[in-house]
Amino acid sequence: MHSTALFLGSCLLTVCVGTTQAAQPTSSGLTGFTQENAAKERVMETKLDSLIDPKDLTSWLQRMSSAPNQVGGPHDRQNAEWQLALFKSWGWDAHLETFEALYPTPVAVSLELLGDKPFKARLHEPPIASDRTSNVPGQLPPYVAYQGDGDVTAPLVYVNYGMPDDYEALERLGVSVRGKIVIARYGAGFRGVKPKLAQQHGAVGCLIYSDPADDGFAVDDVYPKGPERNADGVQRGSVADITLYPGDPLTPGVGSTKGVKRQLTRETAPSIMKIPTLPISYGDAEPLLEALGGPLAPRAARGALAITYHVGPSAANVHLMVKSDWSSRPIYDVVAIIKGAQAPDQWIIRGNHHDGWVFGAGDPLSGQVALMAEAKAIGALAKAGIRPKRTLVYASWDGEEPALIGSTEWAEAHAAELRRKAVVYVNSDAIVRGFLSAGGTHALTRLVNEVASDVRDPETGATLLERQRARIAVEHEQGAKAAGDADHEKRLAQLAQSGQDLPLSALGSGSDYTAFLHHLGVATLNVSFGGEGDRGGVYHSVYDSFDHYSRFGDPGETYGAVLAKVVARIVLRVANADVIPMRFGDTATTFSEYVTDLEHVIESQTQHRTRVQQLQKTDSFRLAADPLRPVAAPALAAPVEKLDFSALSTAVTRLRSAATQYDDAIASAGVSMSAKKRAGVNALLVRMEQRLLTQEGLPRRPWYRNVAYAPGVLTGYGSKTFPAVREAIEAGAYDEAQHYLGVTAAVVDGYAAALESATHLID
Repeated sequence: MHSTALFLGSCLLTVCVGTTQAAQPTSSGLTGFTQENAAKERVMETKLDSLIDPKDLTSWLQRMSSAPNQVGGPHDRQNAEWQLALFKSWGWDAHLETFEALYPTPVAVSLELLGDKPFKARLHEPPIASDRTSNVPGQLPPYVAYQGDGDVTAPLVYVNYGMPDDYEALERLGVSVRGKIVIARYGAGFRGVKPKLAQQHGAVGCLIYSDPADDGFAVDDVYPKGPERNADGVQRGSVADITLYPGDPLTPGVGSTKGVKRQLTRETAPSIMKIPTLPISYGDAEPLLEALGGPLAPRAARGALAITYHVGPSAANVHLMVKSDWSSRPIYDVVAIIKGAQAPDQWIIRGNHHDGWVFGAGDPLSGQVALMAEAKAIGALAKAGIRPKRTLVYASWDGEEPALIGSTEWAEAHAAELRRKAVVYVNSDAIVRGFLSAGGTHALTRLVNEVASDVRDPETGATLLERQRARIAVEHEQGAKAAGDADHEKRLAQLAQSGQDLPLSALGSGSDYTAFLHHLGVATLNVSFGGEGDRGGVYHSVYDSFDHYSRFGDPGETYGAVLAKVVARIVLRVANADVIPMRFGDTATTFSEYVTDLEHVIESQTQHRTRVQQLQKTDSFRLAADPLRPVAAPALAAPVEKLDFSALSTAVTRLRSAATQYDDAIASAGVSMSAKKRAGVNALLVRMEQRLLTQEGLPRRPWYRNVAYAPGVLTGYGSKTFPAVREAIEAGAYDEAQHYLGVTAAVVDGYAAALESATHLID
């Protein structure tokens, strides 16, 4: 489900303002291990590497992407059953777990421009001779799931990316979308935000197209000559409002097992859009955009088509019709288990999904075959008598693309057990060759850095960590030369060059980690590679095929094999560590930065309002505007209110102290303590991230319960940190912001208290 923008923007190593504390390596060189057990772990990892063969990944990828792979399709089930048999042959205790979910598929779609220059959109991706699967039958046509069916005729308005700033720009131009059909280009945020904002502004329909400025001929040669989107390519996807809750739209918070009572209907489910929405190619979009009149689009809103971009409305009407089959479909999760030899009730869960929008070679199968390579190697080690201390649960999720269904329903169905047993959830999704990226629970920063320093990049021979440090340093130098040295980039470059750990990015949503991190409070990592290979141009299209991926994504599955080596190390180090490898100074430092970020938002709002107010007083907006192309002055925001951050600052200060004490205790003597003490500490660590949850949930979306991070209501994929406070500030709801400052402070304070308890056990 991940968008290309998020995938390329969440580099490990991207990230937080400020620095994390210096690494404190244990005497063993592996956090959480005694020296003796660390040596055994490294020997085992060498054996594991020898069991991972890129040829396996290539063979599996070609088979799994040989036919359409959408939810409810025969090949989707065949892939699940085939994987099940493989897991069993590798020595895993495996089963299929089935759920049922509302999943609409298109019955009829139509898009026409009426008037003097009529045009009927093709709404079809033709086969390409060099792409062997592009003509395989059984493909669903281009569409977006969970839009609102309808048959509407109205003028068209261009809304650029269809994000909040774009509607503000239209308002200044005097253009309304009420009663209109909007056309937005992909990018700048989750696709589901586009019809959501359109219907909030009174639009009756929504079109979404891929502009070649973003992933077409303006970027690189188009497919099949190059990797980018051609004039016929269409990005399918889901527009379900996953910022409210993911999973089956009719059963939020409840696993949608067969026969379970549906709390909602299609009409009452708030995550389902209410207006008809359709994705189209830029070949189909061009005649529609060319028909627009009205003001010129702002410069930042102009794409790369050979037209003059106007915002509209169009003189001629557009007719849009979408009709869907709103049936329930089966969801097939493959769940495989190797029971832990010493702590079977502590689970390390590893997941990727196997369903795609069409063939899905890049998204998701490039990540799925890496998971399979890990499972085959770990199974071979177990057969040889090298079993993990804690239980491993490997899952191949179904239904991720429509709304993260398979993982969410499984997590909801097993919520009580997961709260007791889940130690870490490790996720991957689509990958291409390039640089390691990771995001997630900040207490796992040291673990990821240790692994990145132990695995070598196949292109350069350097470690993954060395290569990422070099990238940061070079990009910083180029950026400083081009645009001056910004404080954030300077600090990140200093961090990379100092030898300190590189931070993890905060996670929003868009992949299967969502239910584990945001709803259940399980410590989470999302791991990937990217930045060099290219799958963005065929993202969610019929051309996301084995032929495309093997040429442009990761030829020879070199990085797929490296992903398997990285994630297998993470999984097994957590499974085998004497003490669960978490370091909390990284969490405390990052939370401190989150508080600073909130204060900067208030400061920025105040300064912006002051500047706008001054420009209005001097009539500067009118004097600066072109009288023949009038643009209204921006509206003056309400006065910014002062907030009291003292409770949250005090809680974070307590956490910094508690984290230092815990990290020092573990570094000096923690792994050598008695077995009874280790068991007590580990039991506390299993539930640590659950202490970041609030029972009441986030405002207006109680399914999301993590006070530290959540997907933004108006970003969808991108993360908002201390979200209840931050989004209230951004909306000007200062009373609400003050309330949630108190709620967040209480949660962070409780988190610090739990960490103090762990330190007392060690001492």
